[in-house]
Amino acid sequence: MSKQWPLWEVFIRTKNGLEHRHAGSVHAADGEMALENARDVYTRRMEGVSIWVVPSKEITASNPEHSGEFFEPAKDKIYRHPTFYNLPEEVKHM
Repeated sequence: MSKQWPLWEVFIRTKNGLEHRHAGSVHAADGEMALENARDVYTRRMEGVSIWVVPSKEITASNPEHSGEFFEPAKDKIYRHPTFYNLPEEVKHM
């Protein structure tokens, strides 16, 4: 019987000020090892300035098959989308 280390999801920020993006997954015994493995696998060419690792088992995600009913309630909250506001002439490039 083969025992595998837990799976960790890797998120990389490529430049300061940008968001972290999912890069892939690594197996590791703990968080520190996951960071080192992620660095070795996903930033070999100096692509990253920050790495996050998260145990895969700790991620809860929405089901793509139920996206319609899951995201439907947001449609009745038009105030979240300021498309009906009039902007003054002085405000440009918004």
